[in-house]
Amino acid sequence: MKQFALFVIKEARHIVRDKRTMLILFGMPTVMMLLFGFAISTDVKNVRTLIVATQPDRQMQQAADRLSASTYFTMVGTAASSSEAERLIRSGRADMAIVYHRNPTSPQGRFLFMTDGADPNMAQQWATYAQQVMAGRQTAGVSTKMLYNPQMKSAYNFVPAIMGMLLMLVCAMMTSVSIVREKERGTMEVLLVSPVRPLVVVIAKAVPYLVLAFAILIIILLMARHVLGVPIAGSLFWIVAVSIVYILLALSLGLLISCVAKTQLVALLASAMLLLMPVVMLSGMLFPVESMPRVLQWIAAVIPPRYYIDAMRKLMIMGAGIADIAREAGILVGMTILFLIAALAKFNSRLD
Repeated sequence: MKQFALFVIKEARHIVRDKRTMLILFGMPTVMMLLFGFAISTDVKNVRTLIVATQPDRQMQQAADRLSASTYFTMVGTAASSSEAERLIRSGRADMAIVYHRNPTSPQGRFLFMTDGADPNMAQQWATYAQQVMAGRQTAGVSTKMLYNPQMKSAYNFVPAIMGMLLMLVCAMMTSVSIVREKERGTMEVLLVSPVRPLVVVIAKAVPYLVLAFAILIIILLMARHVLGVPIAGSLFWIVAVSIVYILLALSLGLLISCVAKTQLVALLASAMLLLMPVVMLSGMLFPVESMPRVLQWIAAVIPPRYYIDAMRKLMIMGAGIADIAREAGILVGMTILFLIAALAKFNSRLD
């Protein structure tokens, strides 16, 4: 046990001495949290809005007043007809138009939202935000209720996704490169012929990254709560417990890559192809998996961050319990065992 502790301390000192690694480990989470929380945001603000009403109406005026009073919309004028509103949107002078149709047989009229569909996601958000604002006083029968994220902040969606991406990259990529670096320098053979068992040496090299990943997790949670204002509605214990399982999964995957790769360049390329692009594109971080083609959904089914991100969104944002994420947690545990067995088998085969 004493020798194991000495190996852990040795590896930790190597990591601390490398300023570039420390900058990546702790600078990247901070920068990405700030970027996704403030700069790269899908929040709706200052949408240029037109009102189309052929006849003055109290309900139309009430809706216009509520929209102009919100921070989401900026009223840029009125249009005499739908065709004129479409022309103004096409010329770039407006983003959305609200057409009011008066019903002569009913006290309530009907609203039609005309949006610039060049960006369909934002167009849908503009219409949803407008309905939310107008529903404050049940204007013209419009009614909606936003659960778990009434302010509709994009940070609520990005924070769990950033957690899944960073923990995977830090644990898997750094672990794989660290072990391959020893192979390139020829020092791995020296470590393996030491009195300590080879498996213990590899585990000792992974332990500091486990501690660093846990520290990164704490930093992300603190920034999410106190900087970005994202609530932690669920149990902190289960958030940490599921994250530890996910970190062990990432470390096992990094160990597996290190056993296969022969150089640092190969390890980095394998990590980028197997981790970075799938995590960003297929994990549900930016795009809903359900909207992808069937083939990509099958590929996304084997992406570990997908299940971790889903679990964190349920735990942190929705306040769900462990029973509600039993499926995601079970898949993560199964993947962890699978990657660990594969990595150890590959490692033992290389020793033989």
